[in-house]
Amino acid sequence: MNDLIWIPLLPLLGTLVPLFASRFSRSACAFLTAGFPALALVLVLQLAPQVFDGETVRQSFGWIPQLGLELAFRLDGLALLFTLLILGIGLLVVLYARYYLSENDSMGKFYAYLILFMFAMLGVVMSDNLIQLWMFWELTSISSFLLISFWGHKTEARKGARIALTITGAGGLALLAGVLLIGNVVGSYSLHDVLASGDLIREHTVYPVILILVLLGAFTKSAQFPFHFWPPHAMAAPTPVSAYLHSATMVKAGIFLMARMYPVLSGTELWFLIVSMTGLATLLLGAYVALFKHDLKGLLAYSTVSHLGLITLLLGMGTDMAAVAALFHIINHATFKASLFMAAGIIDHESGSRDMRQLNGLWKYMPYTATLAMVAAAAMAGVPLLNGFLSKEMFFAETLHQDSLGSLSWMVPVFATLGTVFSVAYSLRFIHDVFFNGEPVNLPKTPHEPPRYMRVPVEILVALCLLVGIMPTYMIGDLLYAASAATLQGQVPEYSLSIWHGFNFPLLMSVVALAGGAVVYINRKELFQFQAQFPENDPKLVFEAVIQLIHRQISRVMELAENGSLQRYSYMMLSLAMVMMAEPLLDLNATAGHRPQIPVDAISITGAVLLAIGALATVIWNRQRMVALVALSVVGLIVSLMFAKFSAPDLALTQLAVEVVTVILLMLALFFLPQTTPKESSPKRVARDLGIAAIIGGVIGTISYALMTRPLDSISTFFLENSKTGGGGTNVVNVILVDFRGFDTLGEITVLGIAALGIFKLIARMRLYMPASDGDGRPWSQDSHPLMLSVVSQSLLPLALLVSAYIFLRGHNMPGGGFIAGLITSVAIIQQYIAHGVDWIKARMKLDYQLMIGSGITIAALTGLGSWAFGRPFLTSWFDHFHLPLVGEFELASAMLFDLGVFLTVVGATMLILANLGKLTTSERPVLKEHD
Repeated sequence: MNDLIWIPLLPLLGTLVPLFASRFSRSACAFLTAGFPALALVLVLQLAPQVFDGETVRQSFGWIPQLGLELAFRLDGLALLFTLLILGIGLLVVLYARYYLSENDSMGKFYAYLILFMFAMLGVVMSDNLIQLWMFWELTSISSFLLISFWGHKTEARKGARIALTITGAGGLALLAGVLLIGNVVGSYSLHDVLASGDLIREHTVYPVILILVLLGAFTKSAQFPFHFWPPHAMAAPTPVSAYLHSATMVKAGIFLMARMYPVLSGTELWFLIVSMTGLATLLLGAYVALFKHDLKGLLAYSTVSHLGLITLLLGMGTDMAAVAALFHIINHATFKASLFMAAGIIDHESGSRDMRQLNGLWKYMPYTATLAMVAAAAMAGVPLLNGFLSKEMFFAETLHQDSLGSLSWMVPVFATLGTVFSVAYSLRFIHDVFFNGEPVNLPKTPHEPPRYMRVPVEILVALCLLVGIMPTYMIGDLLYAASAATLQGQVPEYSLSIWHGFNFPLLMSVVALAGGAVVYINRKELFQFQAQFPENDPKLVFEAVIQLIHRQISRVMELAENGSLQRYSYMMLSLAMVMMAEPLLDLNATAGHRPQIPVDAISITGAVLLAIGALATVIWNRQRMVALVALSVVGLIVSLMFAKFSAPDLALTQLAVEVVTVILLMLALFFLPQTTPKESSPKRVARDLGIAAIIGGVIGTISYALMTRPLDSISTFFLENSKTGGGGTNVVNVILVDFRGFDTLGEITVLGIAALGIFKLIARMRLYMPASDGDGRPWSQDSHPLMLSVVSQSLLPLALLVSAYIFLRGHNMPGGGFIAGLITSVAIIQQYIAHGVDWIKARMKLDYQLMIGSGITIAALTGLGSWAFGRPFLTSWFDHFHLPLVGEFELASAMLFDLGVFLTVVGATMLILANLGKLTTSERPVLKEHD
């Protein structure tokens, strides 16, 4: 066992640190926040030698093995590369943000969002299970939304975050569909199995569908054409966010996905056409648009899009050497782009503007920052002796060695060179227009150098640009080789990271790009005039227009489908059900099976007749409230007796308790509804509804009869055989709830608690009026709480609580349990509210129902976690038998604590709803007369 899981887990724990550390000084908050990611980085560096030796470090924990789901992590060369970028640049961003954020910004919240995003990215790159990868993938979209919208008071921040979440979220849904198809083809979601099944997937008939779905997920996340417009609008985020998301993390997630799935999906003509052509289009479009942006971060955003297109183009070529070049450029782009964004943030922070039409001549005011920014921009342009030059040399070489387009293959190196020409041009514009070109124009404040430690992250990154450019093999040789081996899943081709490879075509293309970029920049005025002829479309407005169009179309469809008529909805649903059931029922040769039928007795016939009469009475007299409620309670009572007859006493007890609570709830709700309701159905609709009801009743009856007369293999045999030995109880139903399917029960009580709290919030804001009389105009009795009822209820309360305790304690071995006991206790307390009123109860029973819900869920969860302390799966029950004098032998089971959590949650949720709904009927509310 290794410590691999701690690499993502430490940042997850670190999300809590800034929330507590924000009360200290800003520096203390920053350094404490960096603590957990720094520890994770140390663990990565400790495992790096194993990865460099060709080993893939794995760690997994079982979850649902039957479905192929597990919590699994891996650290191979590719994961190591991205993990180092995520943690390394993330720590620099933490330090940088300490000086960038103002006193008015919540540092605790910012750092919490940032570290949460770091955790999500680590989960993506280290996941060894595709479903797990997708879950972390979606978490990156959510956490990036929080980061981009951090300055929520700015409308551009809110809109930019919404655009990013919409695009990447939609791509995530496509990715999920692709992942499910891959799992169906391979028979496993384990990344180890998937990477070994490349031939199987490529030869499968659904390969084109899988490829398109996975690429949609990757293209939306990495801003490939036509999804290239969201990163520039994400620039409304604070600059530390931009530096992190657009250098090493968010947009690189799509690139990582293509690299990770490279052994599985690449190597086909379809892969080449889609991936390489999309990358080439993105490369050209991003580079061209970047040249015309006046905003510093806007220029850098579109340059990021262009470089992502370059990497995508390399991956799309499908050759081993192109994949190596793509990985090399991932490293280089992360370093020079992060440093450029940070430099842009410093300029904005110290001058008050990002507009290059105002930012002129800053070399005189901040020469040190200018030097750092110029070196990073030169690396982006591909100037020799900097890291960007080396990876672009490899890029140019690979464009020359592909022939997938046949006679048109020459276009790829030409367009690649053209894209790099624009890259040089916008890099020159960044350098010249900001740091030279005259004096600043109307800046909000006089520019100056930033605080010393605000420059440290930029200095480190720029130093890496220089060191990798001068000593590439020494600096990243092992890392690049390990990442290439993991991506290619085979023999890594021979390659050279030398600075000089002699005079060749790639060098000539670099010279042409540098010279051409200079020429384009010198003649930029003519180019700007040419571009000014075209109408400028704001992608944000186009996006909003498309969203509004979709909303209008959906609204029209909804208006056709939803007219507010429950009868219509039921008609449509039941009609669809009949259509879906028609074919299998018509294929059923004989309705009756060969299973012996149970003899019919008089009691069963009587119960069935009463059940039918009660159901019909409820429908016929639905406008007479008390009659309808009594008839409905008859239905519930007969169902309870049926459960008892067929040996289901737990269900019978539960049904009885639920009936009481439901009838009381309906009485309270109906009290506030209109006393009379108009007749809503015409004779034709009544005839239609009767016909549909008859057909559906006949169909359901047929299905029920067919099932009951045929042999049925049930899982109940397993539970009957293992209830005592596995769960320590003879009450199979309760053992299932608290042991075999305890996780389901925990989820259900959690949902119940959330629903109760939601209803409580709605009720708390209600302002309802009491009707002054009943439906016949008779005023309500002045005696709201009759003496007889009050006296009887007080004597029944201790008896009911005693029965509840008895039902709870015996639940593991006899009919009962926490759920039934909770309902009985709720009924007993409700009875007191009815008999005495809310004010009388509040003065005598200090019960906090919200605290009950929270305590119940917490106790149930802690009971499950306790099994982990003994190395057992979550919610594994413990039981044993003990002997005490006088008492005799008895059994204790940890499931009783879980049942206690269920009991408290049921009581808290039920009473939170009913007690607060009952408050609306108190005399504190004004009375509304019927004619009002």
